[in-house]
Amino acid sequence: MGTRFLLALFLVLLVLGFEVQGAYLPQQEESASPALLTQMQESLSSYWDSAKAAASSLYQKTYLHTVDEKLRDMYSKSTAAVSTYAGILTDQLLSMLKGEE
Repeated sequence: MGTRFLLALFLVLLVLGFEVQGAYLPQQEESASPALLTQMQESLSSYWDSAKAAASSLYQKTYLHTVDEKLRDMYSKSTAAVSTYAGILTDQLLSMLKGEE
């Protein structure tokens, strides 16, 4: 692990430690634990949704129609060439297995 990674990890843990110390709550009943889990799930879900939305908008901004058309053209040409050569190879194998009559 690099020194920068360890430093970043240390800083994140330090900030989280101070956050935990600052948010001390008295001991509550154990029935509140599922509510905390639900809140965490909702929070993570909202973060995930916002990350997906950001990635989708970035993709839409950088989407190039000309590149897409070129890729489609290359795909169609390459599949045509592969099917042609596969047909030739199949004919050669059949003639080798069949032998001359």
